[in-house]
Amino acid sequence: MAREQIFVGLDIGSSAVRVVVGKQESELGAPSIIGVGEAASTGIRRGVIVDIDEAVSSISEALEKAERMTGLTIDHAVVSVGGAQISSQESHGVVAVARADGEITESDVIRVVDASQAISIPANREILHVIPKNFTVDGQTGIKDPVGMSGIRLEVDSQIIQASVPFIKNLTKCIMQAGLEIDDLVLAPLAAAQATLTKKQKELGVALIDLGGGTSGMVIFEEGDLVSTTILPVGAMHITNDLAIGLRTSVDTAEKIKLQYGHAEMREVKKDVDVDLSKIDKSEQGRVSSKHIAEIVEARMEEIFDLINKELKKINRDGQLPAGIVLTGGGAKLPGVVELAKKQLRLPVVVGIPSTVTTVIDRVNDPQFTTAVGLVLWANEFLLGQTRTVNKFAKKVLENDTVDKLRKWFKSFLP
Repeated sequence: MAREQIFVGLDIGSSAVRVVVGKQESELGAPSIIGVGEAASTGIRRGVIVDIDEAVSSISEALEKAERMTGLTIDHAVVSVGGAQISSQESHGVVAVARADGEITESDVIRVVDASQAISIPANREILHVIPKNFTVDGQTGIKDPVGMSGIRLEVDSQIIQASVPFIKNLTKCIMQAGLEIDDLVLAPLAAAQATLTKKQKELGVALIDLGGGTSGMVIFEEGDLVSTTILPVGAMHITNDLAIGLRTSVDTAEKIKLQYGHAEMREVKKDVDVDLSKIDKSEQGRVSSKHIAEIVEARMEEIFDLINKELKKINRDGQLPAGIVLTGGGAKLPGVVELAKKQLRLPVVVGIPSTVTTVIDRVNDPQFTTAVGLVLWANEFLLGQTRTVNKFAKKVLENDTVDKLRKWFKSFLP
């Protein structure tokens, strides 16, 4: 089977490493998912590599499971990037239109996007994505695609997403030691948005919140443009830690309690229901109230949503996104989380699952797999751009045989 027909997404999270393998069945449409692999994360904390050997072991285990399911040898993947070390900033680029007749070409667009990258960043930071939001031609603003228009001066407003250089180097080292070639590095919430959000939602205004284990990522779209990206250093693992402290149990027992009895709304839990700890772990003794468990869970979830609301207020979007909130990640599966989010954020809230792919693997239809599936879709767009005009700018650059510019250009656009 030709390599370009297989797309692999590798989602390296704080709680689990997930691999999703997709296959392009036809020239049109999204790929179908033919295999998955999942392993518990070790050596990774809050999205950051803290032990290379353990992280490599987790990645290798997930890859091995995916290879067994598909019967394929996996040697390349698009990889997610998360962690609180991610940051973003606005940028502006300006160039003169090259052609004498003033017609704007793909080359002009590439040059103006490159110009928007000319910003001062610290030596230990690296640009991960340059995402054009809108273009301006001779003072006319709000242009989505300036190619073919006429003008003298071309401008672009971009969002620059940066990552820590040591983090990227450590992540790259882990992946290479696991025997993989990196096709691309993609911000995890952007990948999740690729798998769950519709074009209409992005036009109306929507926020995707990826409730991961060690961190919570958020991306906001409005009028089809990426408005903001945020990575918060709190996630579902903090609930587990709170339960371990509050109930005086081991972390493993607390995780089981969270999964079996956790609820994000205390008022929905009956007062007279107790949990026998010995049934969860034979080494534990005593009983705890379900109400008390929900109280601990709710307190931490309220903190997460308060932090999210503060981020929305910074850009004047609190309570003002017509398409509301889409929750993904493992934390989105917690009972009562949708109702609590509606109350805290004062917006419509739904749980997002991968919606643009076909598969017979039930495990994929889960909020935890949205990022990995989104990475497959990202890879699909990138590779198909070499054979048909999915991204005409990327294809034009490829025809000019400037591969480095192709990578920069593709990273500039959400597929």
